[in-house]
Amino acid sequence: MTEQTSFSLALPNEAATAALMADLALLIGPGDVITLSGDLGAGKTSAARAMIRYLAGDDALEVPSPTFTLAQSYDLPSFPLVHADLYRIADPGEMEEIGLSPLPEATVALIEWPERAEGALPTDRIDIALTHRPALGSQARAAEITGHGKAATVVQRLKTLREFLEEARYLDAGRKRMAGDASTRSYARLMRDDGVVILMNSPKRPDGPPIYNGKSYSAAVHLAEDVTPFVAIANGLRGHGISAPAIHHADLNAGFLITEDFGTEGVIEGDPPGPIVERYQAATDMLAALHSHTLPTILPVAPGKNYSIPVFDTEAMLIESSLLLDWYLPDRNAPATDAARADFSAILRQLLAISDAAPRTWALRDFHSPNLIWLAAREGIRKVGVIDIQDTVLGPAAYDLASLLQDARIDVPEQVELTMLTAYIKVRRAVDSTFDPAGFAELYAIMSAQRNTKLLGIFARLNRRDGKPHYLKHQPRIWTYLSRSLAHPTLAPLREWYQRHVPAPRG
Repeated sequence: MTEQTSFSLALPNEAATAALMADLALLIGPGDVITLSGDLGAGKTSAARAMIRYLAGDDALEVPSPTFTLAQSYDLPSFPLVHADLYRIADPGEMEEIGLSPLPEATVALIEWPERAEGALPTDRIDIALTHRPALGSQARAAEITGHGKAATVVQRLKTLREFLEEARYLDAGRKRMAGDASTRSYARLMRDDGVVILMNSPKRPDGPPIYNGKSYSAAVHLAEDVTPFVAIANGLRGHGISAPAIHHADLNAGFLITEDFGTEGVIEGDPPGPIVERYQAATDMLAALHSHTLPTILPVAPGKNYSIPVFDTEAMLIESSLLLDWYLPDRNAPATDAARADFSAILRQLLAISDAAPRTWALRDFHSPNLIWLAAREGIRKVGVIDIQDTVLGPAAYDLASLLQDARIDVPEQVELTMLTAYIKVRRAVDSTFDPAGFAELYAIMSAQRNTKLLGIFARLNRRDGKPHYLKHQPRIWTYLSRSLAHPTLAPLREWYQRHVPAPRG
């Protein structure tokens, strides 16, 4: 028997309907099917329009009823969507004639009058039945939401999200879509008269099957699989004078957070964008200040619950680096031989032994421009707000500096990189006379090589596995950064391996 989950709720006005559809939009993805049923005037098209406008990030987007066109397609930022109205079809067989049987792949389908295609819609779907509730007002509706098959978990999650928002007193807040990242997380801004906060949806899930000694990729390389690390690290950073988002409300089990909103002012400018040197200097100073502390390895999360920060050891770094072999080289039609793989592993293992022997600190891991927000009203290093911190590990201090100064998404001029690297070393030397500049420069080159090797593979994987080709445009830049780090004498064996086995990116 197909799994099924249902719940009902009252929608007193169109704003409540729009909020419901925005909440559902936060949880769906390509391939999901949502049906809207109800009598004429029940609000089906209004509900569909609300979801499409939310996903488009445009409250004024024209979303006509597809009654006469039957289907209307939208190329939305997160995924394509088709909005269909089946009122005028006489037989489910007509679905094929209008291009809806089979439904388009990797596309969200939003279908009004689904009863006209009974038997022709997929088993895994979300049904929303709308009915008038005149006793509650002329705009009032009731919604019965049912998830069938695999979509039952989405509907259960929607119910949990609504309960979370109600408990936090944000159920009636306005919603505004935020751009996501390369992960499965999604975000929305919640707007009330007293301010704006961010809703994070971070369902518990591994990144990939258990193919690394019985572990998923995320578990093997210590990527967060739930929101607990984010809460722990955010609180820990604020405790050390770093601007990380305050956590206002949390459901650790479900993976929902309401956090402080830092706004949108970044640390880059121009077209094409480049570093704002003053802000990169502040970010560099922030890292130097953080790394000058002796930081704890276990952090409190909730009463009776602690979080142990994982160690970013050689094995984790090797698994990350192997993405070059598994994804980038096949993408360039240059698959590695067994001998080349063995040489790669041996060379990297020798280099990473140097990083393993170095002192460990908090490596935030994604410390680069998309995750740095400029907070002009704050002072000193607190002007740099950091987000996307859930993957923090215990690793070499050089890792985050390489993330910042070899930003995968923008061109950081080599002179700016060298100036900031020198400034960082100067601050560390002022605090600790035993700090070794030459040793740190060597470690910086190794971490740069490891990170950029991984990124070549990750961006190829995002293209081939996840259908996100826009990440490929960054590969030539990553190649440039990698070439800089491979010039260090210590990395000569890795440089020679690259020259023999790895073609440059396209473009």
